[in-house]
Amino acid sequence: MQTVRMYSTQICPYCVRAENLLNRKGVEVKKILIDHNPTELRAMIKLTGRRTVPQIFIGDKHVGGYDDLVELDMDGELEPLLNA
Repeated sequence: MQTVRMYSTQICPYCVRAENLLNRKGVEVKKILIDHNPTELRAMIKLTGRRTVPQIFIGDKHVGGYDDLVELDMDGELEPLLNA
């Protein structure tokens, strides 16, 4: 199973939803909290070009945010990506 990291904040409801979806798939998510860590915030922006959370990586692939994750799941593409 691929490693999943997620840039998040402590109060983000979409981050919670994304983590719950991934947990239901048997995935443990490595959360990187950016709300009090400007270094990680800058790193996230540099990697993704985005300023919103969650920003989710499966392995080295940036899959985007919560809506992107749900779309992958609905299209049947999430589990193969997790198991690659």
